Amino acid sequence: MDPSVRALVADLCGEDVLASGESTQQAMRPAPRRLPVAQAVARCSASRVVPALLEGQEVALCFLADGSTVTVPDQCPHDGGLLSDGFMEGDTLVCGRHGWEFDARTGQCSHRSGLCIPTQVASAGLAEGSGPVDS
Repeated sequence: MDPSVRALVADLCGEDVLASGESTQQAMRPAPRRLPVAQAVARCSASRVVPALLEGQEVALCFLADGSTVTVPDQCPHDGGLLSDGFMEGDTLVCGRHGWEFDARTGQCSHRSGLCIPTQVASAGLAEGSGPVDS
């Protein structure tokens, strides 16, 4: 089989992980700039997903159509790609790598029943590492 065809088939099957456990996508590009959730919430608009930090953890910050925000771990359970490289379709977070879809409010994956990623409501009142802040 032609090497380029083999690489394409491996990618489509999610088998493109390096010996280190890191995906080839993660190894080939620099890490995204991550703002603390409180700063990212204040700077972004609805229907977007961006990389952020919450209590020292890398998260994907999802801006829903109604203006609310949620965070999810920034790693797709399918192959470890960054969910923050994806996009929002309404309240659905779509992984940019292979198109897996997650309900951003519940974490439920539409491709695998029973697969759910943890979600957390986020707001501009969240200070890095401290939880909600009274204003």
